[in-house]
Amino acid sequence: MTTFVLVHGAWGGSYGFRAVRGPLRAAGHDVFTPSLTGIGERVHLASPQVNLTTHVTDVVNTVLYEDLSDIVLLGYSYGGMVVTGSLEYVADRVAHLVYLDAFLPADGQSLNDLTGAGYGTSGIGLGGEWLVPPMARNFDDAAEADWHFARRSPHPVGCFTQPVRLRQPLEEYPFTRTYIKATADARTPEDDRRHPFWQAADRTKTDPAWRYR
Repeated sequence: MTTFVLVHGAWGGSYGFRAVRGPLRAAGHDVFTPSLTGIGERVHLASPQVNLTTHVTDVVNTVLYEDLSDIVLLGYSYGGMVVTGSLEYVADRVAHLVYLDAFLPADGQSLNDLTGAGYGTSGIGLGGEWLVPPMARNFDDAAEADWHFARRSPHPVGCFTQPVRLRQPLEEYPFTRTYIKATADARTPEDDRRHPFWQAADRTKTDPAWRYR
């Protein structure tokens, strides 16, 4: 039996894992999908004070209050920023760390640094520029797209501007690591190689400290 802690991405919520929770539990695993403050089902808690530290605390408290250990900690997309920051507090409880098409920051990097998006500095946002509207997403199924779009919410900009803190390089931690790159969203090789997820893929696929899928 494995204990999974799955961290969702920006503008989303833990509902994004609804299709995988059931099969994992049916296979005998324990699954936790913490909701990040101010988005998804916790959108009512959005405020200008919500930042990356808030979301790191959401995940860390789930692990500590549930007293979880030997976990598989997975971050999807923006969730990669969150799981990286969580290591400061729960690295000793992680058996395997997974980045699923996710940002892979180094110490001191923010999402802005990785994307060059300029959130919070170029007038992007709503409500006094502290909320960033959802980016478009492509779905093969129109009904699935409608279901998700009805639930996606603006994201507090502090989550994108605050840098992550990482005490040591990821490769120096004792747990194992996997990077998973989704390929169905490919545009052109030139565009892809500029995208931070593809840069993370290029970094990890040839590094013996990583498993790449």
